[in-house]
Amino acid sequence: MFLTISTKGNDQRPATDLGFLLHKHPGKAQSFSTSHGLAHVFYPEASDERCTAALLLEVDPIALVRRGRGKGRGGSPDFALAQYVNDRPYAASSLLAVAMSAVFKSAMNGVCNARPELAVQPLPLTVELPAVPAKGGVELVHRLFEPLGWQVEAEAIPLDLNFPEWGDSRYVELRLTGTLRLSDALSQLYVLLPVLDDTKHYWVAPDEVDKLLNRGEGWLAAHPEQQLITRRYLARRWSLARAATERLELARLAEADGSELEEIDNAVPADSGPEEEAEAEAPKPTPLAVHRRAAIIERLHAAGAKRVLDLGCGEAALVAELLKDRAFTEIVGVEVSARALMIAARRLRLDRMPERQAQRLKLLHGALTYTDARLTGYDAAVLSEVIEHVDPPRLPALEYAVFGAARPGVVVVTTPNVEYNVRWESLPAGHVRHADHRFEWDRAEFRAWAGQVAETYGYTVEFGPVGDEDPEVGPPTQLAAFTLDTESNDTTEKKGE
Repeated sequence: MFLTISTKGNDQRPATDLGFLLHKHPGKAQSFSTSHGLAHVFYPEASDERCTAALLLEVDPIALVRRGRGKGRGGSPDFALAQYVNDRPYAASSLLAVAMSAVFKSAMNGVCNARPELAVQPLPLTVELPAVPAKGGVELVHRLFEPLGWQVEAEAIPLDLNFPEWGDSRYVELRLTGTLRLSDALSQLYVLLPVLDDTKHYWVAPDEVDKLLNRGEGWLAAHPEQQLITRRYLARRWSLARAATERLELARLAEADGSELEEIDNAVPADSGPEEEAEAEAPKPTPLAVHRRAAIIERLHAAGAKRVLDLGCGEAALVAELLKDRAFTEIVGVEVSARALMIAARRLRLDRMPERQAQRLKLLHGALTYTDARLTGYDAAVLSEVIEHVDPPRLPALEYAVFGAARPGVVVVTTPNVEYNVRWESLPAGHVRHADHRFEWDRAEFRAWAGQVAETYGYTVEFGPVGDEDPEVGPPTQLAAFTLDTESNDTTEKKGE
């Protein structure tokens, strides 16, 4: 089982700095005992121009079986000797990932005591693995690594060179090239090698969720194959996969609600010149999430709303702002994630809240695509950055549940304006603002949707900007305020009678 990591040097940094990052001297060959075999670290080349570190893991499959580590949970050998005659000594799998975490632990954690500045610097890296088991083939290898910024060269290994008609094996020869921090590269390999193999060679316990989220921090939540990665890494233990997915969703909610994409919200537009950049560095801009909550509350005040629903409340950032305002006598937060509601309750200090204030607040568990009798009779409802997380075929169900069944007097909806995305310097072209967004509408699409909803359910609708409005592409967030037609509501009530 073999892995090499290479980097190139330049005038400011010799390639042998890789030795500082890995905490392994380029002039020595070292061996380490791991839970699955003996790991050797050595440097086939080490010069100022180019440096390569190699990790060779010697695995004894017979010893693995004797220690009860020969196969993962639920494994079933295809024949009697499969536990003894297999690919474990040769193919990069979870065994290699475990060895990496033991031998390169400090590097994977981003720790470099001798040269701390190196740990945060992206390096030109090349990772090579001669044999990787890939259930899903070359195509899956590209789907897993390319979204992370790697240039992928993956070639399927034939079953037998002497008999090409037999076709390809499930193994690929893999070469990854990219400019990343070494800690990120190692963490990605730690997660994705067992994902490609679709097997864990040890018992998958609940603490594997923590390992996955720790090593996936900063990239897993936004990865387009997040669900496949989570499911395979956790050996298809659905309870653990659900727990991991919920925690990733909470991280997304915290980012989207508390300081939604703060890097994007506070970024300097791509067409800014030096004067604008200098100006942007001085006073820190108000986050877009703060502008959004202020715009929503302004609309609620204008409508004279007293009893308000926050539909899709997440961790209750808007609910907390509404509670500060005595004009709102009853506030109800509704959220589909039970874990998010628990965090919301802690964030609001519900257990220590004064009784009078607690009487103004309810947190309800519910899905917005189903009608709910608890939500009828309220003055206003808010859908703040919610609709873009709903699959388009499910939008009509949400529309009916909110506008047709709950039927509040006012509904305030906010959603991203996709036209404004070109102004975010840190957002790649063609990308939505968050991986969980099912869509992002331009202003015409949003107005068309809102107009159709208003006509269908007897509302009038007004539109407004949220955030600084760009003369060419509009505001970063768009808002629609729906007001129920009294005549239409009377007609609906008579029909109900």
